[in-house]
This record gives sequence, structure tokens and C-alpha cells, in this order.
Amino acid sequence: MKVDLYDMDQFVTGVPHDVFDWLRVNEPVYFNPEPDGPGFWNLTRYEDVAHASKDWMSFTSAKGTNIIDPEGGYELAMVNQDPPAHTRLRTLVNKGFLPKMITRIEPHVRDITRKIVDAVATKGECDFVTEVSAELPLQVIAELLGVPHEERHKVFTWSNTMIGLEDPEYGTSMEGARTAALEMFAYAGELAAERKAEKRDDLVSILAHAEVDGETMSEMELAVFFLLLAVAGNETTRNLISGGMLALFEHPEEREKLRDDPSLFAPAVEEMLRYVTPVMHFRRTATCDTEIGEQKIAAGDKVLLWYISANRDEAKFPEPHSFKVDRTPNEHLAFGGGGPHFCLGFSLAQLEIKCMFEELLTRLPDMELAGPVSHMRSNFINGIKHMPVKFTPER
Repeated sequence: MKVDLYDMDQFVTGVPHDVFDWLRVNEPVYFNPEPDGPGFWNLTRYEDVAHASKDWMSFTSAKGTNIIDPEGGYELAMVNQDPPAHTRLRTLVNKGFLPKMITRIEPHVRDITRKIVDAVATKGECDFVTEVSAELPLQVIAELLGVPHEERHKVFTWSNTMIGLEDPEYGTSMEGARTAALEMFAYAGELAAERKAEKRDDLVSILAHAEVDGETMSEMELAVFFLLLAVAGNETTRNLISGGMLALFEHPEEREKLRDDPSLFAPAVEEMLRYVTPVMHFRRTATCDTEIGEQKIAAGDKVLLWYISANRDEAKFPEPHSFKVDRTPNEHLAFGGGGPHFCLGFSLAQLEIKCMFEELLTRLPDMELAGPVSHMRSNFINGIKHMPVKFTPER
């Protein structure tokens, strides 16, 4: 089989699971050439991905977490750091994402969810992505950060431009992505200046007044942190809700099972995370000569951890390509496989997903596809750009 995981066109119609199936069996540690680059190793088995996720001393994030080698300033982002620097930055905002804090905001998240469904319920049709799944994580993360409600779509546009760089609808060029990042940096600086003058109950206020090793964060550190939280809190959950809804459309018997038994919502959320895996991979760099699956990897080599493949590994999950809302156990790697980079906002994401599907399956139970699904051209994010749906309108 011809394999080129650098080729984004393979992902335009959805994830090429047949390629990952072949790799896990035949070349689980596969070297992929890279145009204008040294190439990269690909880990596709659950066991290998889980191991490398936790072994940050051998597989560092400090050299970048994208396939393409980053340019200057990347080391300021928490996602591109290892302990102890990563730990110090993560601790600054961790309390805002603790399960007890998420429980406290649950009534508010449910209220936001109801209003989003209210806005489409009488129409009988909508674009599920732009009008439903994008709105909930966008409104919640904007509120947590301190972004005014009326300015939330600035964050949406900037995020799409950066994450969808290779997609003709979202991305324009590398220069366009840089411009979007700079605009978001400037916006974060404006918010931070306001919060330094008047502290509020939001994450920008925490960052603006926080101290790391006795010093406040620099403007650039704060701006990079803001960008990370805004993009991660927006893109991933949006695509999970979209992909989860598509999975229910494609498995009507599982949808009926979930609708008939509300106790299945918790395991159903975990199955959506496994089945969709919105962040398909992250990159690491080998810090020393090592070996995985009997394959030698040299110090300095780039290594991709394919969570999307690990979550369909038949050695870990029985019938991995089947979507089962009652699947247990379900030790998926959708939140990063453990280790220091385990997703900071996992509790928030789980809450948002659960609230949205409880609302949708109760109020719009006959929602169905009304046209073709448009996938993002990306080998990084398993994203859906547009998904037309129809349903019986609420009176």
C-alpha cells in the first residue's frame, strides 16, 4: 500500500482508516518522507502511542508539536514545553479547569446549550457546525477567558485561519496564519491591559496577575497562552460534537439506544471521543537514540503520535470500527494519552458534549443529514466544516 501521511488530500473525505489499519499490522513504526524536510516516524499502535505520550524525557515537546519545524517564539507555548517549565505554566490556570470548578459552572453551560438549540429549533434546518456545534465551546471558552460575547466570533475566525491553514476555505497562506496569530496576540494584549487595571473573574485576569518564578508573565508569554487556550478550547470540542452527531446519524440503532437510556450518556461521550478523536496526532522529537517496536529511532528524529490510529487499534478495542454508546472499558487516547500534556480542559469538554447531546436528543430527536458533509483538509484536526441537517421544527 502507498502511504503518505503528509498528503492532506487523503483526509479531505474523512480519516483514511484503511491506511492506519494497514500500518498497525505491517509497519507500525513507519517512516514518512517530507517535502523540504527530514521526514518523520509515525507511531500507530495503542501501546506505542501511550508509551511515547508519557515518556517526555525521551520524546520531547520542546522542539515543536507540529510536523513542520516551528519558527522562533514557539517555545513560549505551554504545549511546546516539558516539565518543569510546562508544569509551572499549567499550574497557573489549572484551578479554572478542575472538576469541582466545572461542576460549579454546569448550570450555566446547560443554559448556554439551551439557548443555542432555541436559536435553531423552530427553523427545521440548519448548518449543524456553524449554528450548533461551534457555538457552545466558543461561547464557553470566550466567557472563561473574558472575551466579550459580541466579540467571540473574532476568536472563531482566527482559530479557523490558523488550524485550517491547508484548507482552501479557511486557510489562505502561512502568512495569513501568522497574521491571524498576531491579531490574536494583539487582542490578548488589550484584554490583559484592561485586567491589570481592573481584575475580573476570568482566565485573562489570572494570567495578567500571575507570577512564574517570582516574575509576572511577559506580554508575549501571556499572548501565546491566550492563543493556546482559545484555539484548544474552541476547535477540539466543536469537531467532537460535529463528529459525534455524524456517528449517531450513521449508527441509528446506537442513537435509539442512547435516547432510550439516559444513563448511557456518560459512556457515549467517551465513545465519541474515541471514535472521532478530533486531534489526530501530535509530534514529539527523540532526545536520544531509542527503539520502539524493534525500530531504531535516532536522537533528533521527529516522531508523530497518531491518537486517531491508536483509538482504533484492534489489540486494545474489540471491533474498533464499530460505534458503541455503551462501550466499556474505554481507555481512549483522545485527550493526549496521559503524561504531562494530558488535555487541561478534559472535564470541560466532557461536560459540553454531554449537555449538547442531552439537549439535542430530547428536543430534536428526528434530526438527520440534509446534504453532503464537508471535511477539513487537514492531517492534524479531524474536522467537519459544514453539515446540513433537518428536523421537525419546535412550535
